[in-house]
Amino acid sequence: MAKRDYYETLGLSRGASADEIKKAYRQKAKELHPDRNADNPDAESQFKEANEAYEVLKDAEKKAAYDRFGHAAFENGMGGGGQRGGYGGGNADFASAFSDVFDDLFGDFMGGRQGGGRSRATRGNDLRYNLQITLEEAFSGLQKTISVPTSVACDSCNGTGAEGGSEPVTCPTCSGMGKVRAQQGFFTVERTCPTCSGMGQTIKNPCKTCHGAGRTEKNRSLSVNIPAGVETGTRIRLAGEGEAGLRGGPSGDLYIFIEVRPHKLFERDGTNLYCRVPVSMVSAALGGDIEVPTIDGGRSRVKIPEGSQTGRQMRLRGKGMPALRSGGTGDMFIELNVETPVKLNGRQKELLREFADLSEENNPQSSSFFSSVKSFWDSMKG
Repeated sequence: MAKRDYYETLGLSRGASADEIKKAYRQKAKELHPDRNADNPDAESQFKEANEAYEVLKDAEKKAAYDRFGHAAFENGMGGGGQRGGYGGGNADFASAFSDVFDDLFGDFMGGRQGGGRSRATRGNDLRYNLQITLEEAFSGLQKTISVPTSVACDSCNGTGAEGGSEPVTCPTCSGMGKVRAQQGFFTVERTCPTCSGMGQTIKNPCKTCHGAGRTEKNRSLSVNIPAGVETGTRIRLAGEGEAGLRGGPSGDLYIFIEVRPHKLFERDGTNLYCRVPVSMVSAALGGDIEVPTIDGGRSRVKIPEGSQTGRQMRLRGKGMPALRSGGTGDMFIELNVETPVKLNGRQKELLREFADLSEENNPQSSSFFSSVKSFWDSMKG
């Protein structure tokens, strides 16, 4: 029985383009695959015919010969001969044919096919540096030099990893793909190339300094600008100052995380500052002026109202922390802590007892509290 025309087998007309041939074969492969046509005894033979036709027509040289001489072009061992067992047709390599369709369907998901000898330069890792500063430094901002342990491009080989100015060569195992393919049934499985570890290139003469890595470990000194107003958790990014890339790849970034150390005098809440100031019982009772520090190193006078209690706050506007990159400034709050005198001598105790006898009406909070306590006890008795 005469062999069917390859174009007819795939449902094509002569002169079909490579894309049309692949599309037609893909459709036929789906329709005729034996696993999907268990009830069709002719499916296997038709599937073999489609494989054989595609194996010839996808190859430009074989297609040209077929267009000119037909099936006679492949007689006497010239390719595309009689059918063999399994799902392959003649000398047509079904694994190769189906691999093309597999790539077309899943190539983007698997990372796509790449040309041989492509560059496998890898971006360096990002680095983190924790920097502690004082509250005064956070207030004014500063320029600080830090030492960062990192990987830098090797000076001996300029980051190529190859000795004496030579260049890496395309990996002979994967042809620069970085992956090798293994046929498992009707599927092609890709794995990382064992020869180049996925780099796509090998180095015949590795650099003696970096041993082919293209980078070395080194401490680098960097000058960092810390803006005024930073607080704990502020992150500063220095682009390109992280770990050097592998074999000429771009460097990663350096992230500086700020931690502001606790202060002895001030507590911070955003842009506001709080300062707890002890005052004597006499000053709180009679009122007066006190002098308090400010974060800029200056001093401010604060008037204490007569009869002030512990916890009373006074605001100093504009004496807080600057807002990061916005130009505003917070406030400073003075919180009074009325101090009870200790280690009294005899005369002081005598005067206080005399004062207590004369000051029954001068303690409104105590009078109100104990009046409420008396009412509570009375109600419990009732």
